[in-house]
Amino acid sequence: MTSPARLKATPLRSAHARMGARMVDFGGWEMPLQYSGILDEHHAVRRNVGIFDVSHMGEIEIHGPEAIELAEYVTTNSVSRLKEGQIQYSGLLYSHGGFVDDVLVHRTGPQSVFICVNAANQEKDYAHIRRANRWNAVAEFASERFAQLAIQGPNSAAVLQPLCHADLAGIRYYNFIDSAVLGSPARIARTGYTGEDGFEVYIAPEHAERVWDRLLDSGQIHGIKPCGLGARNTLRLEAGMALYGHEIDATITPFEANLAWIVKMQKGDFLGREALERQVARGVKRKLIGFEMLGREVARDGCEVSVRGCASGWVTSGGPSPTLKKNIGLCYLPVEHAVPDLEIEILVRGRRCSARTVVAPFYKRER
Repeated sequence: MTSPARLKATPLRSAHARMGARMVDFGGWEMPLQYSGILDEHHAVRRNVGIFDVSHMGEIEIHGPEAIELAEYVTTNSVSRLKEGQIQYSGLLYSHGGFVDDVLVHRTGPQSVFICVNAANQEKDYAHIRRANRWNAVAEFASERFAQLAIQGPNSAAVLQPLCHADLAGIRYYNFIDSAVLGSPARIARTGYTGEDGFEVYIAPEHAERVWDRLLDSGQIHGIKPCGLGARNTLRLEAGMALYGHEIDATITPFEANLAWIVKMQKGDFLGREALERQVARGVKRKLIGFEMLGREVARDGCEVSVRGCASGWVTSGGPSPTLKKNIGLCYLPVEHAVPDLEIEILVRGRRCSARTVVAPFYKRER
């Protein structure tokens, strides 16, 4: 009899235990699902500020004389258009056009980039990039060198600013700066996965718990809450952000997932380009669309979606929206039905329940 595989832990595992977090298995990682409760944590981020341990995310660095050429080939967006200190959302694709992963590409120098990838995909992504490397460049698996904290919400800058040297007001959205937090070297990026303003701080693992504790102390007067994966999911769903394994995977292309904006066909060759060209020539057959339940039912991922009595698609993500106080979700439908204000039915626990299609995101913060 084989023993179960041991879960991976982040550098903040002891802090989560000390704070009474409810821990779960998330893609082989032991991660906090919630602390004070998903609703409480969700509202903290929307109204004040929350802090997440996202140290399970992976990091890959590419450097060398032809690092930009390699990064251009393996990602869909245009890396060469990035200036140092800028970030872009992008995709890694298989040759057939489906997603290996969705990623954040940071331009760190004239001949270097830093890529943040999803936790469960990091080894796969690294192998994918190495296989594609025919340039004078080196791809380096760097996940063990970084912990990552996400400070999200309207009060995020007020919480982080007293602890860092950088002028946070000078960091624009989807930009980053290499500076220090509590005297320790840190990469501070103005990005996030919640639909709110916020920062993601990359720091050496040995400094993570000290920074985590000080951020919580600094944030008390601003209403800070430690937040888990539960609130992270409700927040990203309201913001209409894709989750790998749900909205995107190896069978889904960017054009189907409403992510055509991260594909720069004019930049030249890249992995998956030919497949995407064929899809454009044939026409996209299915698209991602949001929906709102018309009753009190909650549609979850995998639920069948019907249009005019015919099974037509499936739910990728669904759940209550704490901010909007309605039940929402995302689903794939044939392209002719992936339009707003269409009456659909979703099979929930054997019952056909009424819903209406809407354009995501469901929530947009005031800027």
